Amino acid sequence: MALCIYFPVEGMSAEKYEEILRRLEAAGAGAPKGRSYHVSFQMGDGLQVVDVWDSQADFDAFGETLMPILSELGVNPGEPAVGEGHNIIVG
Repeated sequence: MALCIYFPVEGMSAEKYEEILRRLEAAGAGAPKGRSYHVSFQMGDGLQVVDVWDSQADFDAFGETLMPILSELGVNPGEPAVGEGHNIIVG
């Protein structure tokens, strides 16, 4: 079953988000194994993120690349909320 993960991100401006994407791409993790969907959206004064992953192992492997990048840029991903996907409708 897919995992839906919501990150209550603190301190992520659109500029920092774009830099994170550039660094992930440079690290070969722009489209990581096991991530089905990625959505960023404006909430309050910053961007939030929701991802859908095939497995916890794929998510954890991606975190090894992502977390140092977030730390370098001063972005706190917050404590992610994780739930099993019940249904996905495309379109």
